[in-house]
Amino acid sequence: MLTFYDPIQADHAPARELHNGDWADYAECPGRADQLATAFPAAQLPERHGDEAILAVHDADYVAFLRAAHDDWLGAGREGDAIPYAFPVVGRRPLTLDRIDARLGRYGFDAATPIAAGTWAAARAGADGALAATEAVMSGAVGTALALCRPPGHHAGRDYFGGYCYLNNAAIAAQAARDAGAGRVAILDVDYHHGNGTQDIFYDRSDVGFVSLHADPRTDYPFYWGHADETGEGEGAGHNRNYPLQRGTAAPEFLEALDAAVRRIAEWRPQILVISYGADTFASDPISAFRLKTEDYPEIGGRIAALDLPTVIVMEGGYAVDDLGANVGAFASGFAD
Repeated sequence: MLTFYDPIQADHAPARELHNGDWADYAECPGRADQLATAFPAAQLPERHGDEAILAVHDADYVAFLRAAHDDWLGAGREGDAIPYAFPVVGRRPLTLDRIDARLGRYGFDAATPIAAGTWAAARAGADGALAATEAVMSGAVGTALALCRPPGHHAGRDYFGGYCYLNNAAIAAQAARDAGAGRVAILDVDYHHGNGTQDIFYDRSDVGFVSLHADPRTDYPFYWGHADETGEGEGAGHNRNYPLQRGTAAPEFLEALDAAVRRIAEWRPQILVISYGADTFASDPISAFRLKTEDYPEIGGRIAALDLPTVIVMEGGYAVDDLGANVGAFASGFAD
């Protein structure tokens, strides 16, 4: 399995986030990148790509905002990380807003996702990794490739960031596969939290199907998306499937839902599979509440691998930092076996 990682992804280092009504140390910390690099020492440095593949998924104005946001924050006389605090809950419409505070709220949907000095470069490198993995699989060089993306991406929409995510690496990979000739693409999201950004991007499309196993949004972030009745609209009707799971879900319940998800993907008959893999389903994850163990991940990977599809794995969450490398390695081993 080819693996891609860029050390610059460790330079994204916000100091804090707003969590449960108080400031907390930023959970999506650079130590996650260090753990991934240690666990996969043979990972290749992805080549730099142009902006075309990113702009096929994200709005140009949003990308320009991300690129300049921290410099604009400092230019306004601020220090530290840029954090939004005012959000257009209703009546969201295009406006030309000069003040960085207004633009942060325009493009962000929570106060848990700061933009720091190294954020743009790290997010951009993660997208390069996802694209390199996609190119390797689409060329036939390998059957499965892994992009060790950090920061994660699946909460980022076409023109918004949140949930520690800025560029949607899974969506970028899926669209790149389509543009390279794949007729149908399936995305399987197995992170603890629903991939609302990915769902949003493809919700009205039939060429990219989205299936997600995640904590029930009635109790867990992102709350407003990921419910079972969200099945797609327009041409995408029937091509979106959510499997919300209760807090405390352990391997038997998770595997039952996974088998249903895999059957659904098989029915779509895609040419390539993109996996958003989050290790925050782990029992010791500090911000999640499933009860999966490291020894469960090879079985999960193996059941997905049984689809026998060219597969791009994109790293998402996982905040039990000391166990992250082992959990990602265990999942990847299900494909190697």
